[in-house]
Amino acid sequence: MDAIADNTRHLRRLTGTEVIAVVKANGYGHGAAPAAVAALSGGATRLGVADVSEAIDLRRQGINAPVIAWLHEPGQRFEQAAADGIEVGISSFDQLEAAGAAAGANGPVGVHLKLETGLSRNGIAPSDWGRIFAEAARLERIGRLRIIGLFSHLSNASRVDDIEALARFEAGTAAAASAGLHPEIRHIAATAAAIDLPEARLDAVRIGIGLYGLSPFDDRSSAELGLRPAMTLRGAVAAVRRVPAGTGISYGYDHRVAQETTLALIPLGYADGVPRQASGRGPVIINGRRFTVAGRIAMDQFVVDVGDSHVAVGDEAVLFGDPTLGAPSATEWADAASTINYDIVTRIGNRVPRRNA
Repeated sequence: MDAIADNTRHLRRLTGTEVIAVVKANGYGHGAAPAAVAALSGGATRLGVADVSEAIDLRRQGINAPVIAWLHEPGQRFEQAAADGIEVGISSFDQLEAAGAAAGANGPVGVHLKLETGLSRNGIAPSDWGRIFAEAARLERIGRLRIIGLFSHLSNASRVDDIEALARFEAGTAAAASAGLHPEIRHIAATAAAIDLPEARLDAVRIGIGLYGLSPFDDRSSAELGLRPAMTLRGAVAAVRRVPAGTGISYGYDHRVAQETTLALIPLGYADGVPRQASGRGPVIINGRRFTVAGRIAMDQFVVDVGDSHVAVGDEAVLFGDPTLGAPSATEWADAASTINYDIVTRIGNRVPRRNA
């Protein structure tokens, strides 16, 4: 939790703007409520989640800071969001109408209008800007809505692509102003653009992966960005056995030992979020020494060939954590599984106990 707070402070100082801490997907696997508390203590002023149910869960856990939820299933209603003071992202006319209909005793519903600027996902298409901006302004005038923000998302494909998207967003901002909309904040940058594209920092930045101390870039590590990984995934050696040369390991015998060796069993598997795709490649530290997963990662366990090293039942095995402290990184596991570090931390399952420090 200290790492999340420190990362928030660092990125707030770097960007010089408001930080919206993104704690969707159970805080990228770290625990949404603890991550939210840590980010807020580090200077974040708003929280971001994908859907309303995640926002409501934060409220139930005592988180009272402003929260925006921006991805909604068809026919989503916003009455509970309105009752809990949750801000909603709006990407269509139907969603705008639903938000307006949800206003009641608690006053107008706070909304952020999402503009499509080239990512081709959700967001109000430029052809609909005029109609939706006009209706949003009307609903604000009659006290049904409060237009808190305008936002969008960048592709991070290239600086040129992101500058073009930013220009489209600025055109949308101007069109909204012409319709009488004057939102408090504009936000388009996530972690990568918040760091690398100062022009996109605007009034707020949405920090997701950087909050948890992981790099969004292929060519720069967390340490190079001044970030500290928040999650360390540990297991305890559950069994140790000495085996002769030629012994096969795990399903399919994809790996057979070349000589007599010692095998250590770690009770974590793909049901816990350890990617099966990293079979035979994932790094593990036991007693300060680095080893590699031997054979296939199973649903609940995997094996490490530790050679002649002394390993005992109960010894700690570290799959990933802070590389500056000697642990493998989540990015190394991502490389071993041909994926990204976001995937590695968010996939950690609920049966893995979380201990917050």
